[in-house]
Amino acid sequence: MSQQITILYFGHLVGMLNRDSEILFLPMTVKTVGQLMAHLARRGEHWTTVFEKPRESMRITVNKQFADAETAIRGGDEIAFVAFSMA
Repeated sequence: MSQQITILYFGHLVGMLNRDSEILFLPMTVKTVGQLMAHLARRGEHWTTVFEKPRESMRITVNKQFADAETAIRGGDEIAFVAFSMA
């Protein structure tokens, strides 16, 4: 069983991750933004750099509302990650 979400990437993330958006089918066990970030970090390389220990300057929204690692997510949500400096 899975839940479908939409992820949007902005700023430096677009170049680092080679995409500006994606539709993702998540396991039902992924219930928070933090768990989503851990899930994305397992892709390796730049994904690990961006999501394993995210910079404090990265902004996250869930359905256009500012969010943090503890924010709940569910099927149908739109999650955006915004980072303008990864240096």
